[in-house]
Amino acid sequence: MTVALFTLGGTIAMGGVAKGGDGPGGGAVTRLTGAQLTAAVPGLAELGMPLEVQDTQAVPSASLSFAHLLDLVRDASQAVRRGATGVVVTQGTDTLEETAYLVDLVWPHEAPFVLTGAMRNPTLAGPDGPANLLAAARVAASPAARGLGALAVLNDEIHAARWVRKTHSTSTGTFASPALGPIGQVIEGQVRILATPPGHSSPAIPGADRLTAAGLADTRVALYTVTLDDDGALLEGLADTHQGLVVAGFGVGHVSSALAPVFGALAERIPVVLTSRCGAGSVLRQTYGAVGSERDLLRRGLINAGLLDPYKARILLRLLLAAGVDREAITAAFARHG
Repeated sequence: MTVALFTLGGTIAMGGVAKGGDGPGGGAVTRLTGAQLTAAVPGLAELGMPLEVQDTQAVPSASLSFAHLLDLVRDASQAVRRGATGVVVTQGTDTLEETAYLVDLVWPHEAPFVLTGAMRNPTLAGPDGPANLLAAARVAASPAARGLGALAVLNDEIHAARWVRKTHSTSTGTFASPALGPIGQVIEGQVRILATPPGHSSPAIPGADRLTAAGLADTRVALYTVTLDDDGALLEGLADTHQGLVVAGFGVGHVSSALAPVFGALAERIPVVLTSRCGAGSVLRQTYGAVGSERDLLRRGLINAGLLDPYKARILLRLLLAAGVDREAITAAFARHG
């Protein structure tokens, strides 16, 4: 038995500064290999199983694509079929919450898929990468984590992909799950699952194994955040260039009275999903009734995303559209996952 480790780069792997660049003291930050990362982690020898290391996709997390991540899932699936007990992926933290949710929607195995990273790179005092990597490996190797899908493990906390958010730009305690809290912790090296999330349906996207880079490239989903005194000019012509839209509305799912008919007209042409821009809490269904309220927008054909945040709603909608799912099935999917 092994734990498969895939390294994607990010702060956890920033081991030095190359000479001759534009930044202070040099240019691009050099990348540590998976072997170098694991060599810096005390305690891995006591894991009870070796790490099978594969360096892949050496790009900042902001440059990852859906196609990159689906390739990663396929590689990780092969590792599990070869006998890996679980999977660990190291990447930049900027998009870790989105990676985790995308993986969670398409991961077809009981084996845990664990993502981790770091907020302090190895050249700084008190780097958090080694501790995070050790905790992630312990979770990936633990029978307690089986069947939980994709997990984010940082700061000795275990977060379900469905809920995890990056909540601070620099703090080592940035990852949180505002709607639920962590589902577990790593305590004295032991994996403790304290709350089991709703049943993990794998894969949640029909035909996920047949999704292609070309199909994703042909599926464009916009994310639009409403703001005070918003004139909606950026929405003009959107249905001609995109196949779907996620709206991050005020509060429980509200927009201005001027924007309500604009979103309604768009919903007649493409799926439009209604979320909240708050970062926690649900879109409501029937509490408010004014023009631009959640009741009004749902009546106009928008799809309620429930507790799903805008970033994850966009991932779900794009994957559903790329898989060729119809509007009725999209509405059902958001009812199930939101």
